Amino acid sequence: CARREIGSGRMTTGGRAVLLLPLLVVSALFAQIRASDPLFHESFDEGFEGSWVVSGKEEYSGVWKHEKSDGHEDYGLLVSEPARKYAIVKELDSPVTLKDGTVVLQFEVRLQNGLECGGAYLKYIRPQEAGWDAKEFDNDTPYTIMFGPDKCGSTNKVHFILKHKNPKTGKYVEHHLKSPPSVPYDKLSHVYTAILKPDNEVRILVDGEEKSKANFLSADDFEPALIPSKTIPDPDDKKPEDWDERAKIPDPAAVKPDDWDEDAPTEILDEEATKPEGWLDDEPEEVDDPEAAKPEDWDDEEDGEWEAPKIDNPKCEEAPGCGEWKRPMKQNPAYKGKWHAPMIDNPNYKGIWKPQEIPNPEYFELDKPDFDPIAAIGIEIWTMQDGILFDNILIADDEKVATAILEKTWKPKFDVEKEKQKAEEAAAADSEDLSEFQKKIFSVLYKIADIPFLEPYKIKIIDIIEKGEKQPNITISILASVAVILVTVLFRTIFGGKKPVAPVKPVAEVKKPSATEADAAGSSGDKEEKEDDTTVPRRRSRRET
Repeated sequence: CARREIGSGRMTTGGRAVLLLPLLVVSALFAQIRASDPLFHESFDEGFEGSWVVSGKEEYSGVWKHEKSDGHEDYGLLVSEPARKYAIVKELDSPVTLKDGTVVLQFEVRLQNGLECGGAYLKYIRPQEAGWDAKEFDNDTPYTIMFGPDKCGSTNKVHFILKHKNPKTGKYVEHHLKSPPSVPYDKLSHVYTAILKPDNEVRILVDGEEKSKANFLSADDFEPALIPSKTIPDPDDKKPEDWDERAKIPDPAAVKPDDWDEDAPTEILDEEATKPEGWLDDEPEEVDDPEAAKPEDWDDEEDGEWEAPKIDNPKCEEAPGCGEWKRPMKQNPAYKGKWHAPMIDNPNYKGIWKPQEIPNPEYFELDKPDFDPIAAIGIEIWTMQDGILFDNILIADDEKVATAILEKTWKPKFDVEKEKQKAEEAAAADSEDLSEFQKKIFSVLYKIADIPFLEPYKIKIIDIIEKGEKQPNITISILASVAVILVTVLFRTIFGGKKPVAPVKPVAEVKKPSATEADAAGSSGDKEEKEDDTTVPRRRSRRET
């Protein structure tokens, strides 16, 4: 009976363990699920309207769009117009603290049209005053961290800027990472990651690869340093009037020598020079071109009096020179320039003056940064390029979570884009090889144009070749046209003919000539001969040249 009372009134140790085991399993499972979730993740799969708030300020006229990334089915937040200001913000359900543990800030951005001048960074907004309206978001909205790419002119960096409150003054100061990584120069998707560690370390990653590492409290890593210097120059200290900072002074006892001529020229005529033998004093350096003829269509009233163009005098090419001979100039051995007293050590030199140091009233000590929480995420940029696509904006408290999302969302897209880029580069390389081949073809065609029996057709053939050089895609058409000319001339030469056949007209810019066009071009002798007469270049008058 006693045993029954004990058994019914108390639970054994083994029984309690059996009941607690399911609770422990559930708790562990919940903790695992919690650890695998980011604190915030915006994938833009469902659009942004109703979740993100576009700034109502008039200056932000850029239109945000929910668009697919080029070549993918994945959506993002798109900057749709160039040369605009953009501003949009997303308020978090609850602020994210940065003071305890690891915090990972991560997002994707793709510069689909490149980035010549503009930003593609995020602002992690600190809690605002009561009554703040998200539609008031602008450049002056206070933030905790600004992070992301920025490129314009000499600026090319992935910003990491921390706004930290000075506990002595209550003022917020911007602290810039001194050695930020540069922005990748391509049009691929890239992921930017900032990992804030509890030991005051911050690591900047691009595409999952560490590019920069710094310590928040190191004066070597941030400008200005988070912890101010203990002393500062006394702003009230003034340099004494008799303080001499000149290390050297002109020798007051020095006197300019009597024979020092400051007016002597740097160069003088070389009196020892003689005119070279064979110098043609009476020959001008240029003469009228004896082969030039006044064009038949020259109108003296309209074009002015025609004058033959000038050419170099052929007689001067064989002589040492033509025209009036003049003695050359040489360095003046008597030239000394302006006289200056020699410099000597200054007996009154006291060194470079500096104000005395005094205790810095803004100095404070700090074990770790006093981060403000993140209450919202904003994008506030000005850019000259459109096509900037933001995606997968993430805040996590576990690096593994951020890496897992990176591998799942960004990596597949990047691999596809990279393969496409390689294919395009290979195609471009093949195109360059083809261009070299085309250059060889055109070189041969120029030699063909110089064949004596093709002299009447030389101008037309060269016109066709030059057309092909400007439009390499019609190289085959060029070859066909020149071949028609060559075969037709050979045929007429062998079998005779009253009139030499004129060359074909240049082919169309983007079409190959049809057989009928080639035949017609080969039988248009009278018309082409007449056009040849009008292709003689018109001589210009001297005032035109």
